[in-house]
Amino acid sequence: MKFKLLGAGAAALVLLATSFSAQAADIPRPVYKGARSVVAYYNWTGFYIGANGGYGWGTSDWSVAGIGIADTKPKGWLAGGTLGYNYQMGSFVWGLEGDFDWSDMTASSACSIGGVVNCESKQTWLATFRGRVGYAFDRWLPYITGGGAYGHIKATASNPLIAASVSNNQLGWTVGAGLEYAFLGNWSAKIEYLYVDLGSFDTTAFSATPITINFKENIVRAGINYKFSGPIFSRY
Repeated sequence: MKFKLLGAGAAALVLLATSFSAQAADIPRPVYKGARSVVAYYNWTGFYIGANGGYGWGTSDWSVAGIGIADTKPKGWLAGGTLGYNYQMGSFVWGLEGDFDWSDMTASSACSIGGVVNCESKQTWLATFRGRVGYAFDRWLPYITGGGAYGHIKATASNPLIAASVSNNQLGWTVGAGLEYAFLGNWSAKIEYLYVDLGSFDTTAFSATPITINFKENIVRAGINYKFSGPIFSRY
């Protein structure tokens, strides 16, 4: 009788264990998967238009046959517009940029040219056309730039009674560096430094002997640009 009871108990335990195993097999188990990451990188490619403004300072020397007669140090504000295009390859950004700025950089110095006692140099506008090469850190773009410069220089010699002026458009060169940041959608802001050399020109407007006048300047300016293409793309 005891053996029969033991056998029946063992059979019941086996049946119960089988039932629990079947039910456990039917319970859904959570599946853990790593989320696919999507990183958005700013794309600098595209045409852009903008505005800029800043301050300039420099030198404009007057000389006769290599002998200095006046040493002026023009300084003043500049403001204008910008137009350009960038093309991004990997992290490198290649671009072309042009700008045109109104300028009030001016200065005068005592001089002596046959009764003239004051010599003044003034820049009324400045344009540059440059290449840019930068290395993008997502929305940050440090860059170097260089190319041509074209500006209008007005020279005036005067005494208390009379004044005479001569103007000349000068072609020169420029080089510099800057940092640009894309802060909102297609908008970016920049700050840059440019060194500009507009060369020199000769004039006989003030004396029979030609006077040579040069113009060199340093410019620090800030700007804001709007890019016409889409701002970002996704990389997986």
